[in-house]
Amino acid sequence: MAELTPKKRKIVSSRHLAGTEGWQLSEFEYGLIIAYNGFSRWMNKCMAAAGQPDLSSLEILVLHNINHREKHKKLSDITFLLNMEDSHVVNYAIKKLQKAGLIAGEKRGKEMFYSTTKIGFEYCERYREVREQCLLDSLKHMDRSNDELSDIASALRTLSGLYDQASRAASSL
Repeated sequence: MAELTPKKRKIVSSRHLAGTEGWQLSEFEYGLIIAYNGFSRWMNKCMAAAGQPDLSSLEILVLHNINHREKHKKLSDITFLLNMEDSHVVNYAIKKLQKAGLIAGEKRGKEMFYSTTKIGFEYCERYREVREQCLLDSLKHMDRSNDELSDIASALRTLSGLYDQASRAASSL
C-alpha cells in the first residue's frame, strides 16, 4: 500500500472566496490582515513605551506622517500619503493630537498646515529609540536581507494600486 503524504494546506481567510483559482490572493489577504493587526498592536505598545499610551494606531500614523521630514502638511497631504479616503477620520485624529499638544496647526490662506510641536517631535524620537531597541534588533535574526524587505514593500505598494483600481471598478457596478 502506498504511503499517503499530507498535502500542504494553504491558510486562507475566506475559503468561500477562493475556488480553484484565487486561493493565493485569499492567502495573501489573510497574511495582510494578521500583519496589519500585529503592526497596529506594535505601534500602540511602542508609543506607550515611548510615553504616550492613549493614542490610537491612526493617531500614531498621523503623528509620524506630520513629523516626517519636519515639513508642514495639509490634511489632504496626510490623507493622500496614508492612502486614506475618509478625511473626517484623519481630521479627528489631528484634533486629538492638537489637544494632546503633539502637533500644532497654522492657517495659511484657506488651508491649515500642521507640524509637530517640540513635545510631539520628542515622542517621535522616543518611539524611534524603542523601535530600534525592540524591533530592529529582532529583525537582525531573520533570514531576510534589507533588499528583500524593500522588495516586499514594493510588492505591497503595487498590490495597493491593484486594490485601488478594483475598488474603483466595483464602485461602477
